[in-house]
Amino acid sequence: MFRDYGIKAAMIIDLDAHQGNGHERDFTGDSSVFILDIYNGSIYPRDSRAKAGIHRKYELGFYVGDEEYLSTVETQVRGALNEFQPDLVIYNAGTDILDGDPLGMLSVTGEGIIRRDEVVFQLVRSKKIPIAMVTSGGYQRQTADIIANSILNLHHKGLIPMETKG
Repeated sequence: MFRDYGIKAAMIIDLDAHQGNGHERDFTGDSSVFILDIYNGSIYPRDSRAKAGIHRKYELGFYVGDEEYLSTVETQVRGALNEFQPDLVIYNAGTDILDGDPLGMLSVTGEGIIRRDEVVFQLVRSKKIPIAMVTSGGYQRQTADIIANSILNLHHKGLIPMETKG
């Protein structure tokens, strides 16, 4: 995969509300890529072929809120990092888990999303693993503000550096 860059093993942490079916299909059978996916099991796509590519999956029910969601994320991410030792983590930080999202149908608050990102970064950074965060999902006006506030929170907590040119 990324062997030319010294990466022998990668982990994808997929926290979008939907079951992943792109990279899950792409990396099915590739032991150098470990996929953790936490998603609403009752919504699109319910792709059984892609599900076979997920190493650690957790299906949520409708309208799960902050407390249950954050506890699940912490438990599952910690477990995945104990089960597999990646050289790099790609983190899909979906915001369609936000309460009121018409497609995600979960009930996580904006503060819960900010806390989720912090939990993921703390756990990955505690293992001294580089992490790249991508955003996805999120179909509400406040999504951009939540993402910006999460990035600022990660910076203030010392979990991501922000360089300035000048």
